[in-house]
Amino acid sequence: MTHVFAPYSVKSYHRTHRALVTGGAGFLGSHLCDRLVESGQQVICLDNFSTGRHRNVEHLIGRPNFSLVNHDVVDPLLVDVDEIYNLACPASPTAYAADPIHTTKTSVLGALNLLQLATDRNCKILQASTSEIYGDPLVNPQPESYWGHVDPTGPRACYDEGKRCAEALFFDFARRHGTRIKVARIFNTYGPRMRGDDGRVTSNLIIEALRGADMTVYGDGTQTRSFCYVDDTVEGLIRLMATPDGIEGPVNIGNPDERTIGDFALVVRALTGSRSDIVHRPLPVDDPRRRRPDIALARQLLGWEPTVPLEEGLARMIDYFREEIVREPSVREAVA
Repeated sequence: MTHVFAPYSVKSYHRTHRALVTGGAGFLGSHLCDRLVESGQQVICLDNFSTGRHRNVEHLIGRPNFSLVNHDVVDPLLVDVDEIYNLACPASPTAYAADPIHTTKTSVLGALNLLQLATDRNCKILQASTSEIYGDPLVNPQPESYWGHVDPTGPRACYDEGKRCAEALFFDFARRHGTRIKVARIFNTYGPRMRGDDGRVTSNLIIEALRGADMTVYGDGTQTRSFCYVDDTVEGLIRLMATPDGIEGPVNIGNPDERTIGDFALVVRALTGSRSDIVHRPLPVDDPRRRRPDIALARQLLGWEPTVPLEEGLARMIDYFREEIVREPSVREAVA
C-alpha cells in the first residue's frame, strides 16, 4: 500500500524538473532531499521506513516542491519523474543483517523495478552503490577498475553481493535498452541524522564516548576506513547526476584520507572530551581490513573532491548526538 504524505498527489506536479529519491528519509537520502528541494526541484521522497525516519524529513513537509511517499522499492512503482536517485537499502551491518533476504531483494528487485521505470520514462537513474563492492580488498587504494575480493556466502553477502548484482543490472539495462544510468560507489559517509543504533563505527564510538562508556574497537584497531562528510557525498552524487549521457561510472565518491580505527577512536575521544577507556573486541566476520578510495576519476569527470576535514565533520556530528541523547532515551542506551 502506497501512502502519500502531502496535500496533493504525485500526479499534480507541474512539468518542472522532478527527482525521485528512494530511501529519501534515511541518513544520506534526507540530506540529498534537502539539497534538491533548496535547488528548486520537485522532489518525491520515497521510503518504507525500515531504517529511515520521518523526522529526518519532517522539516520539508509542507514545502510546495516536496512530497513523502511510503513505499517499498521491492514492489513496482509508477510515477512521472526526470531523475531517480536510488538510495534504497539498509547501509549498516546491523540493519542489513537484521533481514538479509529482504536486503538482497531491496538491492536486486528494487534496482530492477527502478531501472524499468527509468527506461519507460527515459529519465536518468543514479545507483548509490558502495565501497563494499570491493569486499576485503587486495589492492589499496581501490580504483573503479578493481573487481573486488568478496565472500559470496558470508553474513555480509546480502549487502555486498546485492549491490554488485544491482550494478550488473544497471549496466545490462544501459547496454540492452539504452537506459541513462549513473553508478556511484560511496565510501563511509558520516554526519548528522545517522541512527545511534545502526552499528556503524562513527555513531558507535561517538555515543560511547558521550555516555562515558568503554569505546569499542574491533580487532587490533589497525584496520582502516576513509570517512567522507555527508555534505561532500551529496555534492558528489549531484555532480554525477548532472554529467552528460554516456558518463555512467562507476565513480568512487569518498575521502582518500585513510585512518586506522584505533587512531579514529582517539580523535573521537579527544573531540568529545571523554575519559572513556578504549577496549578491543574480536573482529567481525569478513570485516574489511583496508578502505581507501582512489578518486582520480571523480576529480577528472566531476571536478569533485571532499572539502570537509574529518575533525570538523566529527564536531558537527558530535553536536548532533549531544542533542539526540537529551531528546531520545533510546540513543542513550543504543550501545549499552
